[in-house]
Amino acid sequence: MRLRTLGAVCATSAAAVPLPIIATSASAQTLLPAPTPVPAGATIPGDLQTGAIELLSNRHLRFARHYNRLLGDPLTLGERKAIYAELRELTPYKVRVETREVRQDIRRLQRKLDRKRERAHGGAPDVAIPSQLASIARCESGGDPRAISSGGTYRGKYQFSFSTWASVGGKGDPAAASETEQDRRAAILYRTGGPGHWPVCGR
Repeated sequence: MRLRTLGAVCATSAAAVPLPIIATSASAQTLLPAPTPVPAGATIPGDLQTGAIELLSNRHLRFARHYNRLLGDPLTLGERKAIYAELRELTPYKVRVETREVRQDIRRLQRKLDRKRERAHGGAPDVAIPSQLASIARCESGGDPRAISSGGTYRGKYQFSFSTWASVGGKGDPAAASETEQDRRAAILYRTGGPGHWPVCGR
């Protein structure tokens, strides 16, 4: 709207101002500058769209390959070429929509795989187990994951108290957790303060 209004004002002003007399002599003539030539490799609007689709298609393909690797079924070269050819037929907007859906699929699949991994480890994260924990466990409980102190305060292979167990993400009774989970929770505790969490057996 502003461009149209500006054009109307300019047209009115041009009509109101008398045109200057242009000299006809060769010496007085003012030559207009020649138009700037368009470079041979200049990008035109059609090329812009083609370039955008190419960039978006390559990005989509990266996510698609990641998704299939998570599934354990990597895309073959032929499958990648087929996906790329299909994407090249879409508009940039449609490619973005397709990519957004793949990214959502990746997030859902990653959460599913994380939950499966946690269940396999008794709900504990996948962490390295320090070798020092073996001697601590032998000292604390004789290596028995079901051991409970005489007063019932300290429980499991590493004789966790309920509060310490909860502080490393454990739930419920430490002595009822799988031995794998106890090892992993103990490793998390060890990582935050070393053997000092076990004042007697950690020395």
